[in-house]
Amino acid sequence: MKIGVLGAGSYGTALAIQAARAGHEVMLWARRAEQASALSRERVNALYLPDAPLPPAVVPSAELGDLGDCPIVLVAVPSHGFRAVIAGFLARLPAGASPVAVSATKGIETETLARMSEVVLEEAVAARRELAFAALGGPSFARELAAGMPTAAVIAAADARLAARLRDVLSGDNLRLYSSTDVVGVELGGTSKNVIAIAAGVVAGLGLGSNTSAVLLTRGLHEITRLVRACGGSPRTLAGLAGMGDLVLTCTGSLSRNRRLGEQLAAGRSLEEISGSTTQVAEGVRNSIAVARLAARHGVEMPITEQMVEVLHRGKSPRQVIEDLMRRELKFEAEL
Repeated sequence: MKIGVLGAGSYGTALAIQAARAGHEVMLWARRAEQASALSRERVNALYLPDAPLPPAVVPSAELGDLGDCPIVLVAVPSHGFRAVIAGFLARLPAGASPVAVSATKGIETETLARMSEVVLEEAVAARRELAFAALGGPSFARELAAGMPTAAVIAAADARLAARLRDVLSGDNLRLYSSTDVVGVELGGTSKNVIAIAAGVVAGLGLGSNTSAVLLTRGLHEITRLVRACGGSPRTLAGLAGMGDLVLTCTGSLSRNRRLGEQLAAGRSLEEISGSTTQVAEGVRNSIAVARLAARHGVEMPITEQMVEVLHRGKSPRQVIEDLMRRELKFEAEL
């Protein structure tokens, strides 16, 4: 099958390599023409994934129209640029084409609080086009996926048959996919865990030990579950790969951008200083605000997320955050 990938960052490149490894022809779209040319010429993404050569089946392009005949299109762009990319893709989609957009983006829009599934629906309606949707989530660092290390993830679509078809098409020898119908749970689990991972980095950077880290992961999962349930998702999803699996990886893995950012904040660096020293996007920064706003809209208490907003955007001391969280009102543990 011909698979399209929108986004030539580290994860988009890894997905393109994985799809080629599974036997598909792949069109990899890069936003900048010069990046697409470099990928074609050098056959490696030197900026984002320098240790992973592109297989011959991966064809880089800067033209959205080149993906118009792909029945499945994986979307791996930052959440703040997702809408514009989808709108551009739809504008260049040939008449009669109705591909499936599989979002690998872990985020929600800050201004509208729309999940990526809602963005796709809105843009498809505006363009008067048909575009089915699925969400990909779970513990999968780009570098390890590209290297062929055994990985498992979840692909969710409202239509169980579509989810199963995508699962079968996109799985490979080193990538085991499970299907789900809980799009809300997969999307919000992947978004919210990035904020908790920044907090995990703060805990590690302050040298607060394993007890504190265990508490953070457990209570972080608790507040993510509250949000997912309030938005119509299933709490059971959070016990699986798209919840606990992704949370553990992002909070503890050495390749986690969000955890690394938290460590740097704990070391006294400002967010501006950290952001200016890397080309990699830590989605948890922008999404801390979006998740906190979504929680407020639904009347959901998310104390760790709220404290990360204070640190990231209002200059609060990371150590003061920990002290304030420990002083919160005592309550029954199973209370949701």
